[in-house]
Amino acid sequence: MRELSFLIAAYLIGSIPSSFLAGRAVGVDVSARGSGNLGATNVLRVVGPWWASAVLLVDALKGFLPVWFFPLWDGSAMPGLAVAYGAATVAGHVWSVFLRFRGGKGVATGGGALLGVAPLTALVTVLVWVGLVLITRTASVASLVAATSAPLVAAWFDASWSAVGFAALMAALVWWTHRDNIRRMRRGDEHRFGAASADAGNGEGAG
Repeated sequence: MRELSFLIAAYLIGSIPSSFLAGRAVGVDVSARGSGNLGATNVLRVVGPWWASAVLLVDALKGFLPVWFFPLWDGSAMPGLAVAYGAATVAGHVWSVFLRFRGGKGVATGGGALLGVAPLTALVTVLVWVGLVLITRTASVASLVAATSAPLVAAWFDASWSAVGFAALMAALVWWTHRDNIRRMRRGDEHRFGAASADAGNGEGAG
């Protein structure tokens, strides 16, 4: 029963709509501007870098904190519970109960959860993401490649099977949440940083 309570708590923490709240703080409905995606990249385009940085940090902490602290408090020695808490908080971010089960794409929150489960893997994955953003100027490409690399990196570093499985699950989720971005890539009109219009309707890759 205690573990179930922590799973629900992890989901509710993940559901905190940081991007939506950041927009409201400056009088902007982020869900109705830019791409409409409730993630840090859309906040960057619509509101600005300071708010986007805050949203990115909060979203990562939403993933990290339950994974790190809940196993210390749940009174259980069951392996894999940290992974379950991570999955619950990412689910909350993607399907937020506070936003009628809408949300972001799970990249930052999944990265935060991975940091708690497999820190070295998370670090390498973040470096891959940053490098690809700098090279391609396309957040969605960076997110897809970084997420795909995560389970491979985890296996390379001999992480636990639960960590490898979690990374693989997050990779599959990121590909699913980026399905519209993939369609735009095929058409050749996916948004790149530095594109002219902030309200062009292109999708985002980190949220």
